[in-house]
Amino acid sequence: MKSDPPFQNKIALVTGSGRGIGRAIALHFAQHGADVVINFFRNREPAEETAAQVETLGRQALVVKANLGDLDDLQRLFDEAEMAFGGLDIFVHNAASGFNRPVMEQRPKGWDWSMNINARPLLFGAQRAAPLMAARGGGHIVAITSPGARRVLPDYVSVGASKAALEAVTRYLAIELAPKNIVVNAVSPGMVLTEALQHFDVIRKDQDLIERATSLTPAGRLVTPKDVAEVVSFLCSPAAEMIRGQVIVVDGGYTLPVPGVVDSETKIRTLGEMNQDRSFISEENTK
Repeated sequence: MKSDPPFQNKIALVTGSGRGIGRAIALHFAQHGADVVINFFRNREPAEETAAQVETLGRQALVVKANLGDLDDLQRLFDEAEMAFGGLDIFVHNAASGFNRPVMEQRPKGWDWSMNINARPLLFGAQRAAPLMAARGGGHIVAITSPGARRVLPDYVSVGASKAALEAVTRYLAIELAPKNIVVNAVSPGMVLTEALQHFDVIRKDQDLIERATSLTPAGRLVTPKDVAEVVSFLCSPAAEMIRGQVIVVDGGYTLPVPGVVDSETKIRTLGEMNQDRSFISEENTK
């Protein structure tokens, strides 16, 4: 007997879902039975295209323009989702924005913009989502973060700090919403092949950077939006019930090697070589 899709009749709201990672997440949920709320702020056409693809898959789609940095707009996003579908099961905060500048050139406006769009909507969106989820027996919240929350990336201070805040909020939500049967986690993709990469000066100025990043990734390729969508989907499944408040890194192993210990071909120095180094140091220290 054919089983129902894993997200049959679930309602998923994905912020920033007109393009890139957000679109892949929205379509993945639709492919597996969910109806989807598609959010955008500036570009309606890609959002409408995503909605059309959702409907082609036999699911319902609601397109909502909302500036997540405006708390009234954020509230309206959830209001429209509730009016259209009567509830909510999954909230994925994917939308992100920021002004990429060095530390000494960052401005208060850029700092506030990054915080208000990247971090704040998770907290106040969760406040609005939680009662809708609890009324349906529980739900799932997933935040899309970045390696820049913990590592230093060029010109990334305001976005990196906002992503660090996002991860902290994820942990607090995971604890406080657990009694409502709401599971909260975050996903941290590495370099993902989307048009958003072109917003980084370092990539525009260095056309070989993506190729070098690929060569330094143990998996042999960069992350795709589909890779991220599949991990988000897993975190919203019963199989991930006991994963709470965690940041799941999806980068093909890119951030694992230690520079100077693992080379560009991901060949780890042998244990013997490492032991020889330690023996040499020990001998030097005993002289």
